[in-house]
Amino acid sequence: MSDRAPHILMVGGGTGGHVYPAIAIADAVRALRPDAQIVFAGTQDRLEARAVPEAGYALHPITAQGIQRELSASNLLLPLRVAQGLMQSWRLVGALDPDVAVGTGGYVAGPVLLAAWLRGRPLLIQEQNAYAGLTNRVLARLASRIHLAFSEAKDWVPAERATVSGNPTRRALREADPSEARAAFGLPETAKLVLVMGGSLGSAAINGAVKQNLEALLERPDVHVVWQTGTRYYDDIIDAVDEHPRLRIVEYVDQMGAAYAAATLVVCRAGALTCSELTVTGTPAVLVPSPNVTADHQTKNARSMERAGAAALLPETTLEARLGDVVAELLEDRDTLDEMAAAAQARARPDAAETIARDVLALVDRYRTTNAQ
Repeated sequence: MSDRAPHILMVGGGTGGHVYPAIAIADAVRALRPDAQIVFAGTQDRLEARAVPEAGYALHPITAQGIQRELSASNLLLPLRVAQGLMQSWRLVGALDPDVAVGTGGYVAGPVLLAAWLRGRPLLIQEQNAYAGLTNRVLARLASRIHLAFSEAKDWVPAERATVSGNPTRRALREADPSEARAAFGLPETAKLVLVMGGSLGSAAINGAVKQNLEALLERPDVHVVWQTGTRYYDDIIDAVDEHPRLRIVEYVDQMGAAYAAATLVVCRAGALTCSELTVTGTPAVLVPSPNVTADHQTKNARSMERAGAAALLPETTLEARLGDVVAELLEDRDTLDEMAAAAQARARPDAAETIARDVLALVDRYRTTNAQ
């Protein structure tokens, strides 16, 4: 068997929900095997183009395009771009000679993992949502190992090769000190903090509902609100909303570990990564699933959290009418908040990244043993 360092090809792109789990797995592999050679494949115009190099990994560009569900001229170019991406991936796998290819979803994972499989490399895929995405549903048939965040996703993949290991999350989320975090946000000792966020770009529905319910949210003198508007809406909201001593409006929260540690309650979308962050930090939440996602998977994520008692689900259709009342009721019920926090932590898989990393390295050993015979 070869004694060279493990060579691992990672791919996941498009959104933070695909990119950051891949980075977390890579970091965990490197912690176990500092000599591991880890490289990423991804697109040049999505989040991975910035996040992967910032995390200290090389990114090899691959052409990829998803299917537009509405009529679009770009769909006419889809076969050409798929072929182009597959050829690029074929050459990349040949040049890098990885022992295993690891995918965390997104359209770019399709050609890369298919090329790796065609070249005889074992595949490991990680699915973040309760409803597996299209790319992972297809690739699961080829994968040696499948890691899931939600047990419900077993309905969509070959269950005999699947393990529910949770979503890989950043260690910094679990290391924030609540007292220091609350001091950083300038909160009095008895204050209750409502953290509102709709993703890095922001959510028009959540922002609109908060704007309409802001007076009700701040009615109690012990309630403070940190409102992350997202980059798309920040300027308009700053211009439209009056200043208040217990309101902080920010474009983006950089220190999410501190934000979760300081928060009494979070109002947010129900993306897979967000749900996992809520569990590892034990933070009660009001989940507002986006209706504009594939197969309504955020509602499936939110229902899974709600069934476990870890969160409340508030559909976007009733968000503006009910947000103020739902938040007020929860803030007045300490027992329910404590139960939600405990239920969230019970679902947490803080060792998910290490669990998956060990499986990646096991596939490396198996591949080398097989090819040495």
